[in-house]
Amino acid sequence: MKLYIDTTNSEKIIVGLDEERFETDAKKERAQRLLPFIDEVLKKQGKRIGDISQVEVKAGPGSFTGIRVGMAVAMTIGWSLGVKVNGKDMRRGEVVEVVYGE
Repeated sequence: MKLYIDTTNSEKIIVGLDEERFETDAKKERAQRLLPFIDEVLKKQGKRIGDISQVEVKAGPGSFTGIRVGMAVAMTIGWSLGVKVNGKDMRRGEVVEVVYGE
């Protein structure tokens, strides 16, 4: 299953499982809201973190802070599970390209 993460918008967080997307308000505390929201979406869909086989994170454009939050979470999940993030292997030190700016 593919986990999709988009934190580029200052108004909302988008998390997806395969092709299905879920949104939540992110006007405040975006960094603190992302992981609980991923957990909430997984539980509602009857999935577990271990079911993730790849991660796709929107790498921009968007705000510096928003992109960094999404990238940090995506790369941590990728490294922890040993799955690729945007096709890159975190355990081999491969880098996901980021595009800052609106």
